[in-house]
Amino acid sequence: MDAAYEIFDPSFADMIDTDRAPECIGEGMTWTEGPVWMGDRLYFNDIPAKRMMMWREGQGVSTALSNSEFANGNTRDMQGRMISCEHGGRRVIRRLSPEDASGVEVIADSYQGKRLNSPNDVVVRSDGSVWFTDPPYGINSDIEGYPAESEIGGCYVFCAGPDGTLTAVATDFDKPNGLAFSPDETQLYIADSGAIRGASFPGIDYERPHHIRVFDVKGTALSNGRVFAEITPGVPDGLRIDHGGILWTSAMDGVHCLDQAGHCLGKIRLPAQTSNLCFGGASGMEMFITSSGMVWRVQTTRTDAAHAFLHLANNPEGAL
Repeated sequence: MDAAYEIFDPSFADMIDTDRAPECIGEGMTWTEGPVWMGDRLYFNDIPAKRMMMWREGQGVSTALSNSEFANGNTRDMQGRMISCEHGGRRVIRRLSPEDASGVEVIADSYQGKRLNSPNDVVVRSDGSVWFTDPPYGINSDIEGYPAESEIGGCYVFCAGPDGTLTAVATDFDKPNGLAFSPDETQLYIADSGAIRGASFPGIDYERPHHIRVFDVKGTALSNGRVFAEITPGVPDGLRIDHGGILWTSAMDGVHCLDQAGHCLGKIRLPAQTSNLCFGGASGMEMFITSSGMVWRVQTTRTDAAHAFLHLANNPEGAL
């Protein structure tokens, strides 16, 4: 299957430049994940190869960090520094430099005296708190981490407060994965990819979760959890909310675009299973997508909800 677009609602064509096909900007990796735009470049992880990669316009893809400890999800904090989820280290860290393995600050590595499973994806709220998911994908095989038994005994969603306090905010997920706040941060969307058990268990068990849930947020408390959308084929992995509240999620066949009622408006169809995405580029409106061993770029008219929040906070009179 070639890269293409599938339109279910005319509004989708206003959000994507459907006259320009998705552009493959990198290939030859094993399994790409955790795209994050920083400055003038894109960083992402090749998890099984245990390395962080970098792409820059006109220069292509190169290795940024040769030992990333099977890092998965990446994001930026309020000061523009990279935060990474390490499967191998079983921790969430702040990188003082994206390309320096030694300069790190540990945000979270244990809960109630027990090691985390393998932190997977992460977002930062405007108050500086760090929210992340902790499924077992990095401990159930040697492909994305180091085999081990779970010490916690469950797969939780956590919030690390600015003061370092770690709170389990959701404990009823099968395999919590990607997560994102709504533009006003009053809702949190969390993917459950339980239908894919991990690299040692091939195939998809559709009797297990393959949906996105949404919660109301007040402080560190989540309430009124409900299923926002079920994703097929495959499972939801990484996801992003744009400045208008539209949700973009990875799936087996590419990226699905969902409105605020959970209806699919269209798809970015890609030739391999997709893991994650982010907005970036000079305009903030380019979408970068990690998909199996490749990375793609798509031209959009959207920006990330977090980008929009910070822009409006710094430029109250300015337009996006």
